[in-house]
Amino acid sequence: MWVRSAMAYRVSFVLTALGNFSVTALDFVAILLMFAHVDALGGYTLPEIAFLYGTSGVAFGLADLALGSMDRLGRRVRDGTLDTMLVRPAPMLAQVAADRFALRRVGRVAQGLLVLIWALAALDVDWTPVKLVLLPVMLLSGGVIFTAVFVAGGAFQFWAQDASQVQNSFTYGGATLLQYPPTVFARDLVRGVTFVVPLAFVNWLPALHILGREDPLGLPGWVDFLPPVVALVCCALAGLVWRAGLRSYRSTGS
Repeated sequence: MWVRSAMAYRVSFVLTALGNFSVTALDFVAILLMFAHVDALGGYTLPEIAFLYGTSGVAFGLADLALGSMDRLGRRVRDGTLDTMLVRPAPMLAQVAADRFALRRVGRVAQGLLVLIWALAALDVDWTPVKLVLLPVMLLSGGVIFTAVFVAGGAFQFWAQDASQVQNSFTYGGATLLQYPPTVFARDLVRGVTFVVPLAFVNWLPALHILGREDPLGLPGWVDFLPPVVALVCCALAGLVWRAGLRSYRSTGS
């Protein structure tokens, strides 16, 4: 329904999608401005940073397209309008995902994909069959990991009622973090996004294998191939948290 509504005014849809594309592109413009003054950032060249940026942008863009409306959940919990979804014969998570679905977010995916294509053309990488398979697996697994973070953040709002900014710090903030190499961050932060909130599996760890870079934490090489496993574990944990949050919902009493 929301897709049909957006396509009813096609010029408006194109303009909003282009606006979404342009706003997200400003992040990469900032990176280009930095490289106008330096040759490397944390030991990484511009094509390597663009590779991290593109993989992070595509993975997050897919999750944002599917579940970007999750930050509206806290408002529904607070004002009690979530009750209308509970009486419908459809899964609650699917309804929340479809709530005011914004197709314009495809602009973010397109922008990240364009940067990724440029990076792949500019990189000097010895492409082996393993690396060729790892690239699409990384993008899909990263999208699933971000989706799980969206779901877990949405579940937290059942208790906090309106904590969308806390959720955004892990989703939008995490996507921005992954645009830069792990070598520019403190080691404790890198450990945190590897072992606590495993955002490093979105692109950092598999990208290290593709780019031929050493792991700053000294982890064994087989860890770089774990994004699908981590994605499945994140989905299972997010599902448990979501069900616990949904069971705790008591409406507003009005």
